[in-house]
Amino acid sequence: MNVEEEVERLKEEIKRLGKIQADGSYKVTFGVLFHDDKCANIFEALVGTLRAAKKRKVVTYDGELLLQGVHDNVEITLKPLPAAAAVATS
Repeated sequence: MNVEEEVERLKEEIKRLGKIQADGSYKVTFGVLFHDDKCANIFEALVGTLRAAKKRKVVTYDGELLLQGVHDNVEITLKPLPAAAAVATS
């Protein structure tokens, strides 16, 4: 699986585990993602996938490097689709 595929899978998992917000974004904590069995089986390097998604401006979270335990309560936000893209994918 290449980085783009992993970022797409990450988006799916954040939608599955997170809570939708009023603006169309989804929020989930790092601990929920990290401790989920399905995510553990999909992502060999969850932190690396999160960093790649952040670099691509798909997700936002505080800090650069998230560590299990220390950063379990850090919120990861999957940004909402722009209106034009949301209409095109519907």
